[in-house]
Amino acid sequence: MRSRSSYAIKYAPAVYDHIDSIEPKHYRLIERTIQEQLGFTPLVQTRNRKPLDEPNALEAAWELRFGPGNTFRVFYAVDQATHVVTILAIGVKYGRRLLIGGEEFQL
Repeated sequence: MRSRSSYAIKYAPAVYDHIDSIEPKHYRLIERTIQEQLGFTPLVQTRNRKPLDEPNALEAAWELRFGPGNTFRVFYAVDQATHVVTILAIGVKYGRRLLIGGEEFQL
């Protein structure tokens, strides 16, 4: 059986403010999903994980969607040389509105 190489998960300081604007009942879901989805294959495109086409203010290269109705968004970058995934932002999507840290954000 072939072993998979794991990636360390690092959070940008601003992410802690982003989490504060999300209901605490979702914290475990967010933490578990980040570990499961980004801990081993953060650069594999899936239906809910995709590279971002254009440069953005977050400097994120990837987006992960999950949760009830794909409400949550995690924006991240990957350093392949050091095997580190850096979570740059966590937001909540309501219709066409993306809220990060309680503020509307445009990507």
